Amino acid sequence: MAFAINRRSTRQIFIGNVPIGGNAPIAVQSMTNTDTRNIPATIAQIHQLEQAGCEIIRVAIPDKEAAQTIPTIKKEIHIPLIADIHFDYRLAIDAARSGADGLRINPGNIGGREKIKAVVDSARKNAIPIRIGVNAGSLEKDILSRHGAASAEALVESALRHLDLMQELDFDQLKLAIKSTDVPQTVSAYRQLSEKTDFPLHVGITEAGGLYAGIVKSAMGIGMLLAEGIGDTLRVSLTRDPVEEVRVGYEILKALGIRRRGPEIISCPTCGRCQFDLFSLAEAAEKELMTRTIPIKIAIMGCAVNGPGEAKAADIGIAGGKNSGVLFKHGKIVRRIPQDELLDALLKEVDEFERNT
Repeated sequence: MAFAINRRSTRQIFIGNVPIGGNAPIAVQSMTNTDTRNIPATIAQIHQLEQAGCEIIRVAIPDKEAAQTIPTIKKEIHIPLIADIHFDYRLAIDAARSGADGLRINPGNIGGREKIKAVVDSARKNAIPIRIGVNAGSLEKDILSRHGAASAEALVESALRHLDLMQELDFDQLKLAIKSTDVPQTVSAYRQLSEKTDFPLHVGITEAGGLYAGIVKSAMGIGMLLAEGIGDTLRVSLTRDPVEEVRVGYEILKALGIRRRGPEIISCPTCGRCQFDLFSLAEAAEKELMTRTIPIKIAIMGCAVNGPGEAKAADIGIAGGKNSGVLFKHGKIVRRIPQDELLDALLKEVDEFERNT
């Protein structure tokens, strides 16, 4: 029996033309790591992210000059842009005026009621939503004092406090995020928050780390939440090229059967029966296929005897041997191929699959 995920019912908002919440697909987003004031570099990175499948991009706005780059950047990109604001509420107002499609503010450092009201008034005037982004590392002092530490309960209290304030200000174009570097704490916080509000939730593990630790923590945290139906958009946070964040985000969705974008590669870990360099072949195939968008299941196996049967769920596959290998489809061998032609044969079959899809 297939694993079924029951999505939690949420309100729907729009970031530009991308729906968040309701029955909309779980959107994959990322954040640039360029200096936003370096317009060519920022646009170039966003183009790379678009190609990888990024659906919403966030940029840091550290000063007024950065806010003023938004109109120029938006003219050259094809996905909605969110302005990320810390400390200075006036930068949120500048970003909204400059055409940002959304604002992300951290209530722990943005200021008191009057400053938040000024941001809300600007967002309302420019018809854009706000993300309340609560982080364990920047909780309000009174909440920290009451809870003694940055607990899941403290994160939820902070989010609800600012949600109440937004609603007092008659503003409901909101999504919420409550993130920590601690996976169990983050998961617990989102579980609690999802029981208390129907606003859409942006999920992720903040500052998850480098490639290996970051992928594991993100897959565990985001994956557990999505499997429980919690989450309407996600960002994987890695100390890497943000393109990797997008790739990992889609792999998490793919692993849970929520969304499929591009190839799903099945490959064996190898054993003593493997008589060729499967690692290099799999790496080369992954590099060649990473920009493809058509969902297809591809197998790259190390044993021509057992491989086709073990990967019979694949649409297309190759399995190597000592001097040659085989091309197979749904577990049935199509033809035998010299080992050095396996990759080319696979890519040609993928091209044919895409043309016929």
